[in-house]
Amino acid sequence: MDIKIYHNPSCGTSRNTLAIIRNAGAEPQVIEYLKTPPSKKELQEMIEKAGLTVREAIREKGTPYAEMGLGDSNLTDEQLLDAMLANPILINRPFVVTPVGVRLCRPSEVVLDILPLPQKGPFSKEDGEAVIDAEGRRVKGNG
Repeated sequence: MDIKIYHNPSCGTSRNTLAIIRNAGAEPQVIEYLKTPPSKKELQEMIEKAGLTVREAIREKGTPYAEMGLGDSNLTDEQLLDAMLANPILINRPFVVTPVGVRLCRPSEVVLDILPLPQKGPFSKEDGEAVIDAEGRRVKGNG
């Protein structure tokens, strides 16, 4: 199964997304994008395939977004992509790539829309919120 997650192990949403993938019995290729960022082409393709704009894929919280003046509406997509690659913390996470599609998995259960395998059992997020029931089905209210 060809699944990739652009992961930040210090991010709860990213950890929950990875756990949901594994709950389906898949072992994805885990790319710690802060250490190994995608190429500009890969990043651009992921953003496009996820149906996002470059601006929608930028993380503002806990990043140098404001200090770098990235809120300036005159900046081009090229300039924003360059900033994201120079400072990978600006890439919102986690992006997941599967044979079914690409999504920015915020919230983490968005990954269920593109997983080609069913969930194998119950799953709750780190905060205790139930996402998958004992039969492997989404809990009502989660997606």
